[in-house]
Amino acid sequence: MADAYSTNARHYFDEYWRLRFDSVHGDWLHHLPEQPGFALDAGAGGGRDAAALSEKGWEVLAVEPADGLRQLGEEATSGHDVQWVNDRLPELGRVRTLSYRFNLILVSAVWMHVPPAQRDRAFRILTELLAPGGLLVITLRHGPSADERVFHETSRDELEALARRRALVTLQAAGQADQLGRDEVSWETLVFRLPDDGTGSLPLLRHIIVNDSMSSTYKLGLLRAVTRIADSVPGMVLRRSDDWVDIPLGLVGLYWIKLYQPLILRHQLRQLPGSANYGFAKDDFYRLADVSPLDLRVGQPLSGEFAATVLRAIRDACRTIVQMPAHYITYPGSNRSVFDASPARTTIRPGPVMLGRETLARFGTFRVPALLWDCCSRYACWLEPAIVNEWAELMQSYQVRYADHGFRDALQWEEGRRDTSRVRAMVEELIDRREDVKCVWTSRALTRRGYDIDHCFPWSRWSNNDLWNLMPATTLANARKGEKLPAATLLHDARERILHWWEEGFVGTAREEQFFTEAEAALPMVGGSRKPEAVFEGVVHQRMRLKMNQQLAEWFGLE
Repeated sequence: MADAYSTNARHYFDEYWRLRFDSVHGDWLHHLPEQPGFALDAGAGGGRDAAALSEKGWEVLAVEPADGLRQLGEEATSGHDVQWVNDRLPELGRVRTLSYRFNLILVSAVWMHVPPAQRDRAFRILTELLAPGGLLVITLRHGPSADERVFHETSRDELEALARRRALVTLQAAGQADQLGRDEVSWETLVFRLPDDGTGSLPLLRHIIVNDSMSSTYKLGLLRAVTRIADSVPGMVLRRSDDWVDIPLGLVGLYWIKLYQPLILRHQLRQLPGSANYGFAKDDFYRLADVSPLDLRVGQPLSGEFAATVLRAIRDACRTIVQMPAHYITYPGSNRSVFDASPARTTIRPGPVMLGRETLARFGTFRVPALLWDCCSRYACWLEPAIVNEWAELMQSYQVRYADHGFRDALQWEEGRRDTSRVRAMVEELIDRREDVKCVWTSRALTRRGYDIDHCFPWSRWSNNDLWNLMPATTLANARKGEKLPAATLLHDARERILHWWEEGFVGTAREEQFFTEAEAALPMVGGSRKPEAVFEGVVHQRMRLKMNQQLAEWFGLE
């Protein structure tokens, strides 16, 4: 079906834009909240609806599988807060990798393309993408096709039955004549609302954190590791299905070590009651006593015997994770494990390795229920304090040694300090060679005395020192931006300058492998693409993800 829309893209584009958004959708717009949020336009066509929502203050993710239409839509919405993705119902696979929750999902003139056998799944996936209180608006086309396009019959009763099954409330169902004047065609619009979280994931997480019986901190450790991974390195997902998200087991082991290294080796805090020994803490773990957190981060190159030490420590951690918390974290009232771990045998030898997807996947696969993964990603900034609080109280019950704040201080996540030194040295070298280095936000040429290195996404809210996240900027621009996110329009305007900086600073240099490995891990939808343009698209989506999940303030540039 996408081929028909691509072949005749200009015809359909002109037809869509001939009608005004308010004229087509005016009968349900009163349901929109006063405060605009995040919208998904599923089957965005030529972008008319996405552009109109953007003009009303919404940030829009526009999904369109027809290449020709999507290209015209991208051109028509240039300068709007609209991001485009090549995806389709029922899967919406690329959209779901982003772990977004939308306040509005619009499915306009699309449902008749979804085969009836796929509609239950399509509706479930749309429901899972809704934020609490979010609106799902679906327009139904009634009438035959006048060309090669295949339309399936649609009905209000079918949709309302699907909504009841997913606990959505029907707000409105209204008919409308065809605005192109076709007597044989009519339309019907249904508006649904999700009254709560709708997935059951938050109660399950609360059960694990607060109610589940614990003989050690291991359950909390695993849950915190998964939450951290979902929030900070979403690009490390190996596979995603309707039900599961697969990540490298070695990645979970790495984060486990990063959690327990300071607690056991620096603060000597018990993680088990009594005098029991830690199954994962063998000789290689203790050799990491003086290792900086920066040396244990995804994308870090390792070499020699140190590389073998880290990998052996990860292997030991994985064994404990599989045998203990992954096995004993179960659904309430049952013995069924929430997580599924499939370890793999791996040979470890001294030598150069990169702590990336390939290396960490050698230890096996760790599977997280898809809804639980999305919940951890969306609510990480609220979940982690709850986990830390319970962890501190559990440690205090093992040994009354510190005041309460002492345990909490020890549990602070360590990703190293805010560090721009590597990129600062690069900029100074380029300036000394009289290369033209420009501020990515203002395009002004930089001098040795008038520049800073800006974290594109603020360090205080998303601790990330990756090379792709460090941008040369004027001192004034960096100060004015402060701890805000770059606005979508500002990021769009800076695109060519950012790409130029990456190409000059990293592509074709000794830093290229680290640059792309870090981007692949931290940014959604980059995958294995080794192109700066793909990294920029990942930055665009991560900006939207941070704004959606943490409600960060935006910076629109110097006036």
